[in-house]
Amino acid sequence: MLERLQKVMANHQVASRRKCEEMIVAGRVKVNGIIVKELGTKVSSKDGILVDDQPLVKQPKVYILMNKPSGTISSVKDEKNRKTVMDVLSPQDQAARVYPVGRLDYDTSGLLLLTNDGDLTLKMTHPKFHVDKTYMAVVEGIISKQAVKTLKDGVKLPGYTAKAAFVKVHERRSESNESLVELVLTQGKNHQVKDMFAAVGYSVLKLTRTKFAFLTLDGVARGGYRYLKIHEVKKLFGYTK
Repeated sequence: MLERLQKVMANHQVASRRKCEEMIVAGRVKVNGIIVKELGTKVSSKDGILVDDQPLVKQPKVYILMNKPSGTISSVKDEKNRKTVMDVLSPQDQAARVYPVGRLDYDTSGLLLLTNDGDLTLKMTHPKFHVDKTYMAVVEGIISKQAVKTLKDGVKLPGYTAKAAFVKVHERRSESNESLVELVLTQGKNHQVKDMFAAVGYSVLKLTRTKFAFLTLDGVARGGYRYLKIHEVKKLFGYTK
């Protein structure tokens, strides 16, 4: 059976599929002793694949649910030497070579998945699968009913229209001039929640992702994490069919 080279690499937990593509283009991958830079290259189990002159080694797949603290980068490493989500993991769990499924902003906290499974990462992040992501936002000001309606109907942002699948105002705090708003998105653009609120005239003071698909933060303290159970992993794959 022939499969794309970057998929095979991702399945061997080299990196995410996108990172594997970058490695191929950079000339870091050899197939049967020959450097391959074409992303369309297909390989079989009989082919010898080297990445940075090291053979692929199949690693067990790992799935972690983290309650990301704010002040951390959703990345394996940071060129500015800021704290990343990998620093939250123990050295043993870092050795599994997991990477974040999508991103949460530096100052955003909450539910973040980490895995070394490229197939699951693709299913959880590709727009065509419409995976629900739930956020709780504290915004400056007393949010209006019109603003809530606009968030549901869609706001125009650079290059796309952003819509909330669900919006609920939990609190309007007149004493502190703040509102607590729950927002469910099926899109996953960078800074989307903040940009959506800005488009209707409100700045986000605090943002937490509380739910990803059916997964919640129950039992996981801020800055903590746990491994997903087998039935949860199976349900995630079923969730995106």
